[in-house]
Amino acid sequence: MGALHELTALEQRDLLRRGELSARELTAHYLERIDSRNPALGAFLTVTADTALEEADAADRRQAKGVDLPALHGLPLAHKDLTDVVGVVTTHGSAALQHTVAAADSPLVAVLRRAGAISLGKTQVPEFGLSCYSENLIAPPSRNPLNVSLSPGGSSGGSASAVAAGLVPFAPGTDGGGSVRIPAAATGLIGLKPNRGRVPSGSGQTDLGQFVVAGPLARTTADAALLLDAMVDEPNFHATSAADHGPFLEAALRATGRFRVGVSTASPFAAAFPIGLDHDASAAFDAGLRALGDVGHDLVGADLRYDPRYHEAFQTVWTAGLATARIPSSREAGLTPLARTLRRRAQGRSAMDLATAVDILRQFEQDTIEQYSAFDLIATPALGMTPRPIGWYTDADADTDYRRQCQYSPYTSMVNVCGLPAISVPVYSTADGLSMSIQLIGRPSAEANLLTVSAQLEDQLRLPRRIR
Repeated sequence: MGALHELTALEQRDLLRRGELSARELTAHYLERIDSRNPALGAFLTVTADTALEEADAADRRQAKGVDLPALHGLPLAHKDLTDVVGVVTTHGSAALQHTVAAADSPLVAVLRRAGAISLGKTQVPEFGLSCYSENLIAPPSRNPLNVSLSPGGSSGGSASAVAAGLVPFAPGTDGGGSVRIPAAATGLIGLKPNRGRVPSGSGQTDLGQFVVAGPLARTTADAALLLDAMVDEPNFHATSAADHGPFLEAALRATGRFRVGVSTASPFAAAFPIGLDHDASAAFDAGLRALGDVGHDLVGADLRYDPRYHEAFQTVWTAGLATARIPSSREAGLTPLARTLRRRAQGRSAMDLATAVDILRQFEQDTIEQYSAFDLIATPALGMTPRPIGWYTDADADTDYRRQCQYSPYTSMVNVCGLPAISVPVYSTADGLSMSIQLIGRPSAEANLLTVSAQLEDQLRLPRRIR
């Protein structure tokens, strides 16, 4: 058996259940990894070692009693520092907030705790989760384990860095415009954005635009499915929810099915900014399409057309929450230039501006899903460029920062607007050892199909899942 962190989460789960590995042994191993590697990576903002070891000991005692074990018994993970974990400070990545200790777990944290997972701490995020990079004013930036001079993306960048570096076996992220899929693509992971309403806690039905959905980051498709099954295992009190197609681990392990795949490089941001693919992004997309064809899927060019008003409407709705964020005027100087600029603009918009933007996006959702319905899946590049250097976004003014984000990740946010499931799958290694991915967008509630195809691509390409 190799080092514990080289095993998949599924393999670790089985060792734990057979009693060949204790939860304390596994937790201690990962804490040692964090202690040695996190200073160079900035993946964790807060490490809760003592609490994690106490939880691991409690898990071992439960197992010794012979009781039924929960789905994630003894498996370590970490949470983004946008999420409350009882007894731990929540920063939201912002120097403008007074950081307080959470009095209770957020709903998703509570769900995963009940599933038996052990939290090792809180991971680095951009301020308020706004950006597709994980740099802020309160701590060192999160770095890409494949090349520490580069960003792991965002907003789940710290979590992606931690998984890719073997500091945790997998982790939940949240995705409001690509925040799971972007860092997964930048670090060589599987990143799944579930359908709106799929995950009751973080369902995409609580924020104004219904964009944000919690989803898994993992090194393998099966590990992502294992975590997703745990995330959805709770009562769902939303009137509109995703149709039930679980368990998802079963779909990932079975990996059968052939689909009609629409191929597109069209982006809804193209009406506002020049959008293109760099050499490696183009090569990765070609490699992913070849692999899809090799496993038997039917590839068809998709002539997709997007509303040119998308860019302005998306930014209006995406940043609306900044207008009402409880930030005292005396602390606004602590905001990053991007957040300060977007907050000022959000506060200057009228109710009519906001209502018009919401109407545009709801029509965009209907029109886009209608176009996608001619196919079982849509394939796009995951990113427009290789991972960007640390500081590439923040070395310019706020408008340039935002434009660069749209050009780096021009294919992700429209999936959140539409509420559809999508997955980022590694398909290509660059000459410099970076990983590049393809994005697959599913029909409503079709996460099982996405996991099926992701597993097929893993088996076809057999790209190395190296821990750096």
